[in-house]
Amino acid sequence: MKKRRMKTAGPAAKRGTRYRPRALRAGRAPRPGSAPAGARQTIRRLKAELAAAQLRIEELTATAERDFLLDIFNRRGFARELHRSIAFIKRYDATGALVVLDVDRLKPINDTFGHAAGDEVLKAVARVLSEEVRSSDVIGRLGGDEFGVLLWHLSETDARVKAAALEEAIDRLSFTFGDQTVRAGASAGVALLDKRVNPVRALEEADRAMYIRKAQRRHESRH
Repeated sequence: MKKRRMKTAGPAAKRGTRYRPRALRAGRAPRPGSAPAGARQTIRRLKAELAAAQLRIEELTATAERDFLLDIFNRRGFARELHRSIAFIKRYDATGALVVLDVDRLKPINDTFGHAAGDEVLKAVARVLSEEVRSSDVIGRLGGDEFGVLLWHLSETDARVKAAALEEAIDRLSFTFGDQTVRAGASAGVALLDKRVNPVRALEEADRAMYIRKAQRRHESRH
């Protein structure tokens, strides 16, 4: 009687065998979401680089919207705040006013005493505006000798009274260059902000009112 030969299990018999990770073969189960140490270090490094890049972007954006000389908003930053304010006013039916001020006699000061003297005048004007408005209001330099002020939650009468007060505060400033004492002054124009206005029209209206006021002040000074 012939003996039956035992068949050795071939590849086909092993197809159902599943690969067991080293951790399982050693009796340890891997932690959910675990990653090799090198990968974790890379992830931490990339997160830190991303946070640093985002911070740098914020710093550059802030710098791009600030006036280097006066440390207030420049025209770009002020325009952004104006758009944001009008959007808020339209959504919540709030009130506000835009005041545009033009510094008087700055060009003669620059021509006579130099641009350093003109810069001193501009710094003093920015300082006065910061002292005369609330912390919730917004101040910006629109360019050259022109400033903008955003005032919140006030009536038309209050806005015009405030604009006159800003004029008076700047008119009181005096400067001594060499042996001469000079005054600058400012002319202010007002545009009311409501849900019907847009930023471009508000600036145009305040600017037009400012030039009318400047002509009026010039006429008053001659009489």
